[in-house]
Amino acid sequence: MRFRAPGPLRGSARVPGDKSISHRSIMLSALAVGESRIEGLLEGEDVLATAAAMRAMGASVERGEDGLWRVHGVGVGGLLQPEAALDMGNSGTSTRLLMGLVASHPITATFIGDASLSRRPMNRVIDPLSQMGAAFTPSPGGRLPLMLRGLCPAIPIEYRLPVASAQVKSAILLAGLNTPGITRVIEPVATRDHSERMLRGFGASLEIHRDEADDATVIELRGEAELRAQQIIVPGDPSSAAFPVVAALLVPGSEVTIENVGLNPTRAGLFEVLRAMGGDIAFANPRDAGGEPVADLIVRHSALTGIDVPPEIAPSMIDEFPALFVAAALARGRTVARGLDELRVKESDRITTMAEGLRAIGARVEELEDGLVIDGTDGDTLAGGATVAAKLDHRIAMSFAVAGLVSRDAVTIDDMAPVATSFPGFAALMSGLGAVPE
Repeated sequence: MRFRAPGPLRGSARVPGDKSISHRSIMLSALAVGESRIEGLLEGEDVLATAAAMRAMGASVERGEDGLWRVHGVGVGGLLQPEAALDMGNSGTSTRLLMGLVASHPITATFIGDASLSRRPMNRVIDPLSQMGAAFTPSPGGRLPLMLRGLCPAIPIEYRLPVASAQVKSAILLAGLNTPGITRVIEPVATRDHSERMLRGFGASLEIHRDEADDATVIELRGEAELRAQQIIVPGDPSSAAFPVVAALLVPGSEVTIENVGLNPTRAGLFEVLRAMGGDIAFANPRDAGGEPVADLIVRHSALTGIDVPPEIAPSMIDEFPALFVAAALARGRTVARGLDELRVKESDRITTMAEGLRAIGARVEELEDGLVIDGTDGDTLAGGATVAAKLDHRIAMSFAVAGLVSRDAVTIDDMAPVATSFPGFAALMSGLGAVPE
């Protein structure tokens, strides 16, 4: 597919529900007692894989004609033995978090996924869950297919995160729900905190405090919890909003409003960085939705200036770096982004994949071991005229769709199908703002 912009982008749009919150709302609702109702759930393939897995383990998860999702939970400790392998598709979040859920239940589950997911390492989750008593039979390299045998009662642990990973933190906390005693996670670098917010909302006993001596956050969960059904409103996904936001900043004359975007401070790093580069992004109608801060983003075309991206902000925008790299390619001067080792183990190696693709369409890029150095065009269009390999990575595909809007010759993305995992309406949304998909 190709995307072009015959003129400025204009209008208002609403991005799909937050993927991280959608996954967690399905999982915790499935462990609660009673019927939970979820409004605004992302209906992409990744979240649907989570819903299918929870059905396979005994929960009732259904979408009503009114668009609301209703989940009748089985209660903590009530997950049933699945009759077949749990197919996670392309979803690393589904896989790692569900491994946590299963780890403290007396069941055995086999996790499978597509070619991209099957290349992603799972040892960072296997290690702490093994300490809690779960047993794993993974494929070589700690990869899928993988069989997990849970232990009940599991063993509460204290675990210091060796890498900044909300998925690892969440997997341990979810395992701790059905584990007697206190499960403790020590987090030296803050990561997205949707799990902590939602666990508290469902009634789990969870305490968070700062250990100044250790310069770390300590999260303590009391196990054998009883979760209560909830009404959940899922805000718009800031990771999905990244693409129309960057497009509006780059296409001359553009002004767009992206409504109902979640602005959790552990997720909003991209907007902070873009504003530091000179991006005109205003937050209108700030409000709270389901315990999460939300606002409408008003974005106008801006002349961007390259910056050194602070490494400490990386966890709050780790999924948005591909979009930022496109913005940097058209900025004035140099952008340096380092400390991004995590990008090498996403759906693709996002450092190499973005570097290769950007070079192919005329950007000046130097690949580092842990990031990229990009010398921008000072607002001039990119050459384009190439076919870019998305490597089965939805965020790579959408990033180069945005790059195509500011390229002289067409940028062809070899495969847009993976976009359905997180943003099934991407092409329609961009078309509604004035972009032309072909």
